[in-house]
Amino acid sequence: MRPTLRLLPFAAADGPSNMAADEALLETASDRGGASLRFYTWTEPTLSLGYFQSAGVRMEVPSLDRLAWVRRSTGGGGIVHHHELTYALALPAGKEWYSAEPWVCRFHHLLRTVLAEQGVRAHAVICGEERKLGGVLCFLHQTPGDLLIDGSKVAGSAQRKWKGALLQHGSILLARSEFAPQLPGINDAAGRELFTPETLADLLADQLAADTGWRIESGDWTAEELARVPAIRAEKYANRDWNGKR
Repeated sequence: MRPTLRLLPFAAADGPSNMAADEALLETASDRGGASLRFYTWTEPTLSLGYFQSAGVRMEVPSLDRLAWVRRSTGGGGIVHHHELTYALALPAGKEWYSAEPWVCRFHHLLRTVLAEQGVRAHAVICGEERKLGGVLCFLHQTPGDLLIDGSKVAGSAQRKWKGALLQHGSILLARSEFAPQLPGINDAAGRELFTPETLADLLADQLAADTGWRIESGDWTAEELARVPAIRAEKYANRDWNGKR
């Protein structure tokens, strides 16, 4: 029997709600063995800081200090969530969810395949090609598994593991933001609006099903998750002390 992955409705929310929702999916994966995928956007331009970044790094880049901001539960550099698509994949422990290829690389390779079908060539960074082009933003750090178009990073992901379960979420840059003008997106490289967030989400879900053989079924949030999201949001991601403690 093929494993079943729940595909949640496409949605937009503020930063604290998005991060709390991702954490709720990790709880579902670890405590109840549920596998989930969701795609989403942000209701306002938002900077998410990596878990270990100092809150003060926002002051190092003047354009970032004007943004709403939130801390992620995953590591890495800051991400400007503006003209982009964000995804979250939560997988329980178990051999049916195991991947011989690291999931960061595998998901980015799915995106590379989708891009290739639209005539866009992308390159996945390998060991030895690492570059650090800036100190604050994740998309100025090119590390193994990241996806580049014409030398610019367009996809980056990070992970958190808890009780054997995996949360991987990441950003796919579609167009340049006024808050990070040095970072072109996929549509900029194509010279036209090749994807909207919704159309790219549909293509990636289809490609994931084809690549893994999983059955991907549309589903909704459980009552328990709907209760947990605001609780996690209040405890952490909307809590000024929690966001600023580093």
